[in-house]
Amino acid sequence: MTVGPQGFSIIDLPPATPETLDSYDNLPVDPFMGNGTRHKRFTQYRLSPKPGPDGRWTYEKLPHRDYITYTKYNNVAGGIRRPYEPVTVDFTPLVTVGAEALDLDRSHDWQINIHQNRSTASGERCAPITPEGVHSDGHEYIMIAVLCRNNVAGGETRLWMPDGDTPFWTGTLAAGKAVLLDDAAVKHEATDVTSADGGPGHRDIVIVAYSTWENRWYGEEYEEAALTDGPTN
Repeated sequence: MTVGPQGFSIIDLPPATPETLDSYDNLPVDPFMGNGTRHKRFTQYRLSPKPGPDGRWTYEKLPHRDYITYTKYNNVAGGIRRPYEPVTVDFTPLVTVGAEALDLDRSHDWQINIHQNRSTASGERCAPITPEGVHSDGHEYIMIAVLCRNNVAGGETRLWMPDGDTPFWTGTLAAGKAVLLDDAAVKHEATDVTSADGGPGHRDIVIVAYSTWENRWYGEEYEEAALTDGPTN
């Protein structure tokens, strides 16, 4: 399978392990995005088309670095260093699920960004999911995988053509579902997460960004370019 003719596909995920689900309970608060309602860890890998434990790919965890994105892709937190603690559980089987569904080109290596996010909501406070608005992320492909929705409403995914005035697809991803995006062909956003009954709730996701190694978002050269990225207007 690859992304569909409109630049996206919805896939089923294997059940998340109890260890993986439990790891969301101690995620640090993200001080940069979400107004105190987002909790986050971040890790990067090099993915090589060589036989590994899964028979298809080999993963090399890259030395931990701050997360930096270009201002043109994130007008809220782009162009600044965002230090996050590294992910503590192994998401590589999930990355492989996405890689196989995308039918990634095996003629070269890929650089992988893994964002482990929890968004929390209550009766008094909703959780903004995409404060940067409708956007693309600047990678070849994106996978947004929902692992848990506990006592929440909202969090509806909306997909847009790059020059579209309205979304061409909307849907709420249930736990165990993921959306795969051709990032150059589709922009995306999600509505705020709210409490379903006025009590505390949370939505746990993994965002995986797939970039060809030649276009990697990693290392001093990339960071220098991203930190000096100009304004969007």
